[in-house]
Amino acid sequence: MEFLGGRLEIIDGDITKLKVDAIVNAANKSLLGGGGVDGAIHRAAGPGLLEETRGLGGCNTGEAKITGGYDLPAKYVIHAVGPVWHGGNSNEDGLLAGCYTNSLQLAVENDVRTIAFPSISTGVYGFPIERASRVALGGIARFLEDHETIEKVVCCCYGRADEKVYETTANEVL
Repeated sequence: MEFLGGRLEIIDGDITKLKVDAIVNAANKSLLGGGGVDGAIHRAAGPGLLEETRGLGGCNTGEAKITGGYDLPAKYVIHAVGPVWHGGNSNEDGLLAGCYTNSLQLAVENDVRTIAFPSISTGVYGFPIERASRVALGGIARFLEDHETIEKVVCCCYGRADEKVYETTANEVL
């Protein structure tokens, strides 16, 4: 489903197969791969990605770093480290918003026109998806208002249930 005049699209799919300029990895602080989306991206990208991330020195929560896409259809992978959910009183919303803003800023700096995000922190990190979707979609919409070089943002959900949550949130907040 499309929003914001077609600049935002919400889908259920495999982020590693998307033909966009950059995909965002829901990374851990080491940037060396892990489970879920992170593991899938590392497996699909091949060993070059791990080799490059080893030289980055990790990444702080709420921040992002960029690498090549290697064997992925995407030219770049932007690694964003989302917060672990601790009940909502440990600046989780702010840190999660930083993941989206910092990833989009890296996209602008690297002439990325199309970018896809997973639902950061809603898997093993336990961030409630309804709340995370509000943070994500609100942050994306605010960024797009001021940055016309980003032509399309795809929110690539894992499963139809998550896609429906994002669509419902988009209909409420956008």
